[in-house]
Amino acid sequence: MMKNDQIMKLPPLLFSLIMSLFALHVAADENFSEKRRVMIEEINDTVRLTSDYIGKTTLDERVMAVMAKVPRHEFVPDKVKSYAYANRPLPIGEGQTISQPYIVALMTDLAGIDQDSIVLEVGTGSGYQAAVLAELVRHVYTIEIIEELGQQAERDLQRLGYTNVTVKIGDGYHGWAEHAPFDAILVTAAPEEIPEPLIQQLKPGGKLVIPLGSQIGFQSLIVVEKDSAGKIRRRDVLPVGFVPLTGNH
Repeated sequence: MMKNDQIMKLPPLLFSLIMSLFALHVAADENFSEKRRVMIEEINDTVRLTSDYIGKTTLDERVMAVMAKVPRHEFVPDKVKSYAYANRPLPIGEGQTISQPYIVALMTDLAGIDQDSIVLEVGTGSGYQAAVLAELVRHVYTIEIIEELGQQAERDLQRLGYTNVTVKIGDGYHGWAEHAPFDAILVTAAPEEIPEPLIQQLKPGGKLVIPLGSQIGFQSLIVVEKDSAGKIRRRDVLPVGFVPLTGNH
């Protein structure tokens, strides 16, 4: 990076060009900041609209603070970057999407995590959900079955300084037994039945947040809780639409 005194010694035209590019960069950052602010307002509005489903009118303040911080535009392709803070899913390639911000915030809230939590995410996708989780927990283990997506997410997470996220290319249906049990498990693609390995790898007192259902029928976001005796309790939260959980099941 050039020092200030080096910049000042540049030819006038080159100096002017550099200053113009810098101004554009600053303006873009400010624009994204404003879009993030609007996104937070829209998430809060959607929470109130769906309060009868989710049983609350506000989400955890810690979650919302992180949603206002994490740069979602860094996790989407350039061609949709201008829509990065729209409260809707966006395509990220390979037939996959980055989830709607409201859903990311809701799933994070439902997981009931804290700074000591160890979390498993099934379906890394763009890496955005993992980044949100990483701001709140001790460590995130995330699995992506599509190699190109997983590798890109890993590069983006490392570039942005998320050192407490470990990415694996593989079939998330089977979880990640090596690092189990987990305080929470979030699944960002929909199976038709709850994967048994994920229940086994959930710590007593932990929560599994997962969309469930077929691609041509009804899907519901559910929370599965395991008590200290290993007994499972399931709660349906609200209707959703996710890509299918793929792999050898």
